[in-house]
Amino acid sequence: MPIRFKRIRGILIIVLLLNWIVAGAKIIYGMITQSTAMSADGFHSFADGASNIIGLVGIVVASQPKDSEHPYGHKKYETFAAIVIAMLLFIISFNLIRGGIVRFFHPVVSEVTLISFIVMVATLVINYIVFVYEKASAKVLTSDVLAADAEHTRSDMFISISVIATLVAVKLGLPVMDSIVSVCIALFIAHTGFEILKQSSDVLCDRAVIPVADIKRVVLEVKAVRGCHGIRTRGRQDDIHIDLHITVDTGMTIGDAHTLNHKIQDTIKEKIEGVTDIAIHIEPSGERVR
Repeated sequence: MPIRFKRIRGILIIVLLLNWIVAGAKIIYGMITQSTAMSADGFHSFADGASNIIGLVGIVVASQPKDSEHPYGHKKYETFAAIVIAMLLFIISFNLIRGGIVRFFHPVVSEVTLISFIVMVATLVINYIVFVYEKASAKVLTSDVLAADAEHTRSDMFISISVIATLVAVKLGLPVMDSIVSVCIALFIAHTGFEILKQSSDVLCDRAVIPVADIKRVVLEVKAVRGCHGIRTRGRQDDIHIDLHITVDTGMTIGDAHTLNHKIQDTIKEKIEGVTDIAIHIEPSGERVR
């Protein structure tokens, strides 16, 4: 397994353990005090752990080398794993909304104690540390799974803050806020899932990754290139594929064209991060290069 995937796997395992510690604390104490908001937050944290497992499976598959049936590699399986995480968020959101509505019409006064606040503040601190760690790692390793999981963890932070506010409201004699906040939490979770789904779909549907003007500028800097057009890009930020056409002097030999092809590829990969594959079609320009 390449070093990049090993690092991602190690991060996911660490985050998985932390998420389940946080989830266990909130779910158990939420059930003891009959706080739907705290329990909802706990199940969201549990989903964070489940998404880590999905990410681990995706990483194992994505790390497989290229083969005859997958000449472009398996990296998109990491993106697919991010979509599965989004689907999981939608399911959790639906269940929380349903539970919140039932609790709204059949309210149960939850018990709020000092320990309730201690549990929520402690888990909030852990979530913040996890978010910062995953977000930074996702940027360095250009990982869709880590980026998706970091957003998942960030949603946990905002949810924890809202739960703390709910505990205060219940303590002040507004138990209905418990149900209302649990529904709001569910909507926030659904929004996070939508954002992950949108970003992942862009990759799987081959949305353009790099502005055409940026590639054209780099290519035209290479001596002997007369023009550049038909530029297309697709892929993940760490696995970008480019197709383009260039025009050259009609008198250029096949050997020189071959050398130019490699020079253009090297130049693009040097100046544009994440490019792994470039297909260049060379055409005669009808004019001589000076």
